[in-house]
Amino acid sequence: MDCRVVVEAAVPVYDVETADEAVRIAISKTGEMLNPDLNYVEIETGSRTSPGGEELPPAFVAADEALVALELQMDVFNVDREEHASRVARKEIGQRLRNIPLKVLGVEEIGDDSAESSTDDSDASDDAADARD
Repeated sequence: MDCRVVVEAAVPVYDVETADEAVRIAISKTGEMLNPDLNYVEIETGSRTSPGGEELPPAFVAADEALVALELQMDVFNVDREEHASRVARKEIGQRLRNIPLKVLGVEEIGDDSAESSTDDSDASDDAADARD
């Protein structure tokens, strides 16, 4: 079974003035820590809400320091079940992001795309045949 795992990371950023600046630095810092070993992990800003349900920015800035919520998405292949996929993703990401808290937000099974890829291959061969004519 193949799964897509989404992990939330709380990335600390120092010497920033705005939430936008903190987010840019957090994404860059996280990308540097993950590359080159985990360059296939997608990094996006996280979503936060207040207890009342109001949308909040992904970064909280106080005293020129920020805590930024990021969502890291990773595909895990050949696992037994969703719990196994979440453990693999947390371990792989956690080894590179030392001292950064992680929480698994969701795990979904990736469907079999073999039907789509065979259709794409046949379209490509049809295009090649048309080009020869």
